[in-house]
Amino acid sequence: MDRYARQRLFGWLARGAAALVVAVMVMVVAVTLYRGGRVFLTDPAIAITPPGSRYMLEAEGGFLHAVVGSVFIVGPATVVSAILAMSTAIYLQSDYSSERFADAVNMFLNVLWGTPPIVYGVFVLTIIIAIGARTSLFFGIVAIAIFQYPIMTRYIDEALRSAPDTVKEATYGLGGTRLEAALMTARAALPGIVAGIIMGFARGIGDAATVLFTAGRSTNMPSGPFDGATTLPVMIFDQAMSFNAEVRSHAYAAAFILIVVVLGLILVSKLLAGRYARFAPGGSHS
Repeated sequence: MDRYARQRLFGWLARGAAALVVAVMVMVVAVTLYRGGRVFLTDPAIAITPPGSRYMLEAEGGFLHAVVGSVFIVGPATVVSAILAMSTAIYLQSDYSSERFADAVNMFLNVLWGTPPIVYGVFVLTIIIAIGARTSLFFGIVAIAIFQYPIMTRYIDEALRSAPDTVKEATYGLGGTRLEAALMTARAALPGIVAGIIMGFARGIGDAATVLFTAGRSTNMPSGPFDGATTLPVMIFDQAMSFNAEVRSHAYAAAFILIVVVLGLILVSKLLAGRYARFAPGGSHS
């Protein structure tokens, strides 16, 4: 086989692999949207209706408790993780940190990045048992924040690395301090930073293993930070195994919401990145 034939063969294989991945993704999304969408056509208020007393057995009521639990857990966790990730990434890319220390932190972040989410849940569960507490919203927030931290830090770090060196050089040339140089670099990398935070939120709201051991699996509406709660992924995990077809249909409805939310977040990240890119150095201000 000559090199041109090998090149054509490789091109066909690459296109075939890409088509297979797209086809699988489209099938998963289509089936979930179809089966979940049918539930919403039958009961449009299912996501804003509190669960009944026999919800897990007979799908009585809706799953507002899981929607509220997801928002109350992932929202604060994202804020905490974003602050910590921004601080870490800016420090690593600034002139404050030494190269040896930055390498050590990056190695630590790589380990955290590759750690399965369930390990974070077990870690926080160990703390819960040690202090004699019980699963709650608060510990769910802690677990998700730990899970999101390396994800956001890696995204933000890469965004800062992609910022032009001329931004820092210009800041120093105008008499700026190291802090001002770091902040100007962050401003230049704002599109990537925003995208990283949104992707961290998307990863957090779609994770079940982390909150399975920390927030609980309550079907009650949480009224405080130390109340038990559940999230949409955990609810899907519980209801997808039910023998009741109506209960299983609620799992598809919850999956429908998650897919719509994730797709919406990706779209928002693209729009925000394009909007803020205009204000970055070198961007168009028109």
